[in-house]
Amino acid sequence: MTDKELEAVMDGIQQAEAVREELGAALADVGIVLPSLALDVPTVAACHAVPLIDLGRCNLETARRLAAVLRAAGTAR
Repeated sequence: MTDKELEAVMDGIQQAEAVREELGAALADVGIVLPSLALDVPTVAACHAVPLIDLGRCNLETARRLAAVLRAAGTAR
């Protein structure tokens, strides 16, 4: 991997971390916490320039609350 490619990978990881933090904060603002919210390890390990965000696992109550918030946001449009 060239220095330029490595720089692109590191930039992608930093961007993904920032988006993960932004999403976590937005969810927390509506009372939802996804405890496993993280970067997707396989896409980071494979040095993808734009890693995926793993929304993680959540219990049924959290999934219901998330669905309710999304429904409410959809009807607000």
